[in-house]
Amino acid sequence: APHPQVAGSTQRLRGGLEQHLGRLSEVLAPRADYLQTLKFLQQLAATVILQLSGLPPWHGVSAQLTALAARAAYVEYYRWLAYLLFFILVLAVCLLGCLGLAKRSRCLLTVMLCCGLLTLVLSWASMALDTAAAVGTSDFCVAPDKFIMNQTESEISVAHYYLYCEQSLSNPFQQALTVLQRSLTTMQIQTQGLIQFALPLFPMAEKDLLGVQQLLNASETSLHQLTAMLDCRGLHKDYLDALIGICYDGVEGLLYLVLFSLLVAASFSTIICATPRAWKHLAGRDRDYDDMDEEDPFNPQARRIAAHNPARGQLRSFCSYSSSLGSQSSLHPPAQTISNAPVSEYM
Repeated sequence: APHPQVAGSTQRLRGGLEQHLGRLSEVLAPRADYLQTLKFLQQLAATVILQLSGLPPWHGVSAQLTALAARAAYVEYYRWLAYLLFFILVLAVCLLGCLGLAKRSRCLLTVMLCCGLLTLVLSWASMALDTAAAVGTSDFCVAPDKFIMNQTESEISVAHYYLYCEQSLSNPFQQALTVLQRSLTTMQIQTQGLIQFALPLFPMAEKDLLGVQQLLNASETSLHQLTAMLDCRGLHKDYLDALIGICYDGVEGLLYLVLFSLLVAASFSTIICATPRAWKHLAGRDRDYDDMDEEDPFNPQARRIAAHNPARGQLRSFCSYSSSLGSQSSLHPPAQTISNAPVSEYM
């Protein structure tokens, strides 16, 4: 399908000229020379319509590019969301592991180990996808012009013109645009001649002649807009910007994602390998605590119990001290009574 602007100009020119020239043929019928001019205008209008219809149907290409851009934006949004959730999962697993080590909880460490295995699988899958995308994009960026030329073999001259946009290259639309410009200029001259010479003789033809002139002016304005649209400079600049975005920023971003996935995979591999050792260490410390005597003053558990129950500890120590005094008094024999009698009595 042609571009909407070209299709609209063609439709207006065909429908409007047919109506105006048909009525002018009836009004100017007494003059054969004026009828000849009207036939010449019809031939020029047919040439203009033929040239406009012969332009390549780039509207379908632009629609495909628009759909491709929308699909790429859709995929990029969900890729960003997936990586955000993956990053949140990594942080959650790390916090869970720290909490499990701080609390010495086997349950938390078990959950962390399961989530770590899932994260490890996701990180390796992410690294594989990012590496494949980076390699494919790099292959495209080695020779993007050649790839596009191979995809547009039917219009290779047009693709070459827009891809390189050099001054030495000729515009493939230049011939059609030149014919259009000359045809419209000739039609303007013929219409101006009819307005100048036929209008004084046939005043009823004023409305249709002015209508033809307005149509030609609108068609000439559309032709200038079409010439600007078909120029290679604007599209070539957009093409270079797209290549820079894909081949530099895009590949660099993919490499950063590959590095991130690799670091996550290495970190969680280390964590998963170190978790059994931490498990054994915690189990060994629990057994050491179970083997300790609760009344040992150097036992950390006894210290914690004494710290939580200071009154009970003081009471117990006081009772122990009292009982020890009682036991000591029971062990020693009673002291002998000292008599105040003089020694001579015993003598």
